[in-house]
Amino acid sequence: MQKSREESLRLAKNILHFIESEELSTEEKQQIVDDSVENFEKYVNRAILKHRKAASTDFSFVEWEGEGAVFRDTKGREFIDCLGGYGVYLLGHRNPKVVKAVEAQIKRYALHSQELIDPLRGYLSKLVAAITPGDLQYSYLTNCGTEANEMALKLARIATGKRCFISTTNGFHGKTFGSLSASGKAVFREPYMPLLPGFYHVEYGNADETERMVKNLEATGETVAGIIVEPIQGEGGVNVPPQDYFKRLREICDKHGCLLIDDEIQTGMGRTGRMFGIEHFDVVPDIMTLGKAFGGGVMPIAAMVARPQHWSKLEENPFLLGSSTFGGNPLCCAGAIAGIKTILEENIPEVAREKGEYILTRLGKIQSQYSDLMVAVRGKGLLIGMQFANNEIGFDLAKRLFTDNILVGGTLNNATVIRIEPPAVISYEQIDTVLNAIEQHLGAMANEPQYQTVLS
Repeated sequence: MQKSREESLRLAKNILHFIESEELSTEEKQQIVDDSVENFEKYVNRAILKHRKAASTDFSFVEWEGEGAVFRDTKGREFIDCLGGYGVYLLGHRNPKVVKAVEAQIKRYALHSQELIDPLRGYLSKLVAAITPGDLQYSYLTNCGTEANEMALKLARIATGKRCFISTTNGFHGKTFGSLSASGKAVFREPYMPLLPGFYHVEYGNADETERMVKNLEATGETVAGIIVEPIQGEGGVNVPPQDYFKRLREICDKHGCLLIDDEIQTGMGRTGRMFGIEHFDVVPDIMTLGKAFGGGVMPIAAMVARPQHWSKLEENPFLLGSSTFGGNPLCCAGAIAGIKTILEENIPEVAREKGEYILTRLGKIQSQYSDLMVAVRGKGLLIGMQFANNEIGFDLAKRLFTDNILVGGTLNNATVIRIEPPAVISYEQIDTVLNAIEQHLGAMANEPQYQTVLS
């Protein structure tokens, strides 16, 4: 098929018209919907339509704008966002303070030259050192969470001179090869096996099993570079470990000379009611990774942060870990700096703690009333999981909530545990709307014939 310059230019102009227009006609909005479905089918991946739209009955819902705790489709239908980009929108959609900083920076320059020193990368790294626990100090800025975890794994190897890693079942650290090798869910791993050697998985929350694994590896001549773990498992089902778990892991790492890698991609920046999830357990890790909310919900940026004693190899070769073209670019750094300022200024961790307690208390009462359908509720701050008796119940509830213009996590193949991760800026009125809808739908489902086998 021959492609002409003229046709490509016309297509680009049409798309930019949609982006740059302050007002679109009804016909243009419908054109965007029609184009979006066709484009995903022909040029992205048609399977995404099925999996991403599991909560709706058609493909007419195309996300177009948003602010605060809501987003709207092209037809102006407004949804309360309790999915929050799986943790991205802690400060809401298009937080004005973050947008202002990004707009100011783009008027100056957008990307760095790669040769001169770019000041915002240094400023952001200093700010990260100021807010992270203990003596965490040096940052390597990346584009996304899985890349940050790749850097953490690489740093652990060069800092210790050791080889193996211990991770946890149901843990999730990303989908690039190193991060995927550390992840502990078969559904993500199996299509790519064999993955990288040297990764071993133990039960999450079980420090005794972790210590046995370290000892067994050492007894067979292997060496352990690091233990990588989430403070609270997000993708794994909002699993909260025992209170002494991280202190035990810290002791194990200190005793055996391996590094404790704390994956805060989803839990960091105040989501769980503390600035970082690991602060619930009063432990300082050797390496911490940040992402999702780190860019203020406006820019894509992540980071790997480490203690100074693990940085010495990089003094010999500063590009040993990598040399990301776009990592730590000025636009993203501006968004992250404004995001951190907003989190501190508005005490977002405390807001998340208070609103999270309110939601958990109410959900606990709903769960006790419909315990055969919703078997458990757990979480910290605004990272909350509702566990159902089976996948079908969770999926059905997610669909019903979507009809009420409420978005939660819950897809066709993954709805046994539904995450509630709203922005911290969500109002109590919006929270009550969501909780009332959950209670109403579970009450209706409890009386429906298809769920009688579960209830009997």
